[in-house]
Amino acid sequence: MDSARSDRAVGFDDSPVLALKILVAGGFGVGKTTLVGSVSEIRPLRTEEELTEAGRAVDDTGGVERKSTTTVAMDFGRITIREDLSVYLFGTPGQDRFWFLWDELAQGALGAVVLADTRRLTDCFPAVDFFEHRGIPFVVAVNRFAGTRDFRPEEVSRALDLEPDTPVVMCDARTRSSGKRVLIDLVEHAGKVHAARLLAAVGR
Repeated sequence: MDSARSDRAVGFDDSPVLALKILVAGGFGVGKTTLVGSVSEIRPLRTEEELTEAGRAVDDTGGVERKSTTTVAMDFGRITIREDLSVYLFGTPGQDRFWFLWDELAQGALGAVVLADTRRLTDCFPAVDFFEHRGIPFVVAVNRFAGTRDFRPEEVSRALDLEPDTPVVMCDARTRSSGKRVLIDLVEHAGKVHAARLLAAVGR
């Protein structure tokens, strides 16, 4: 699906419907499913399965020992901004063995949210690298967990070696208002990036 495309939606008039595709990525147990579920206006589609003993031997559950399920394909949610504008959210699986799905999910994405957990900050390096190498605009959203130390956005940016213009924001993935703020920050950032690329292309 293209990041901005026109569809004729059932139940609407003949006006074109704009659909924006956003990915929610990050490491295992960082809160991707929670974020999609907290902001989606529909009951989110989830592909969660129980963690098995065999899986625990493969997945690093350090810091998230109480996690009992994992996403094996994707999470999906939707937000309707207005009658002719919707946002589709796709939560990616976090484990290495499911990364082959990322390329398919990333096609046509406006941008991405990379969720980070400061207890396991290195877990989001693969997502950061993935979007940087493909030129997909993204923001890093630090999901605050109880009992964890707070870091300033600039400290997180330095630790992840982000480009200076990549936003770092704090959030609580459980809270709808916080999740929506992250998505707004992403859309604003992606708009600036795409506009700059368009101007650069015109100037050639």
